[in-house]
Amino acid sequence: MSATASIEQRRWRRFTPRQRLARFAVYLTLVVAIVLSARTVEVIPEFLYDAPEQMRDLLERMWPIAWSHYPKGVHEALVETLHIATLGTLIALVMALPVGLMAANNVVPNRVVNYLAKLVLVSSRSVNSLVWALLFVAVFGPGALAGTLAIAFRSVGFVGKLFGEALEESNRGTIEALEATGAPWSSRLAWGYWPQVKPAFWSIALFRWDINVRESAVLGLVGAGGIGMALDTALNLFQWDRVAMVLFSIFSVVVVAEIIVTQIRKKIL
Repeated sequence: MSATASIEQRRWRRFTPRQRLARFAVYLTLVVAIVLSARTVEVIPEFLYDAPEQMRDLLERMWPIAWSHYPKGVHEALVETLHIATLGTLIALVMALPVGLMAANNVVPNRVVNYLAKLVLVSSRSVNSLVWALLFVAVFGPGALAGTLAIAFRSVGFVGKLFGEALEESNRGTIEALEATGAPWSSRLAWGYWPQVKPAFWSIALFRWDINVRESAVLGLVGAGGIGMALDTALNLFQWDRVAMVLFSIFSVVVVAEIIVTQIRKKIL
């Protein structure tokens, strides 16, 4: 009877008391964070209630779109944006490859080198593209050079981190076979690691170029060249029909870039 009674008293519970307490602590922390954030963000009720009317008025000013503004005011800046994104991506790939190699502990088994490389990658990712652009505009002056370098330095952390992780996840069997034959480090890298990470590398490169096309479109707002400068000029002059033309051009380029990247990935991957 005692065994039967003990079995009847047992109840299945999804979480232990400690797990329930931990879940409650997480939920409470989220609620507190949301409340504090809402109190910090200053929302003016008058502007909030007036937002739909202001949005409708803005859209009415943007229509019809100033299509005639494209040849002289948008095309050249749009091409410059694509050049900034492409050249910045290429520079980033050149800089990120050695840093990614040094960050992979199975390729370079040195803790100090690994940590230094990861510090470079984290530093690159922690600074926004607009901040990089502001720094390079201060050094080199306004123009496409500042935008290109901003895109490159911002992309190093992204490309290097993913490339280093791809190296660390590579199959060890091929590398051990090359080591057994006495192959030097360069041969192990060229014939062991690279064939395994090549698809990931090209996928990362294409994905980053796609991101850079979008990011380079706004760098002109801080003077770093590209179509962002045309957008900034139209905004400052309250030429809303031209603003619509610039926004439509940016949207079109982003869509076309996405299609191109998807098709290239299907061909080479």
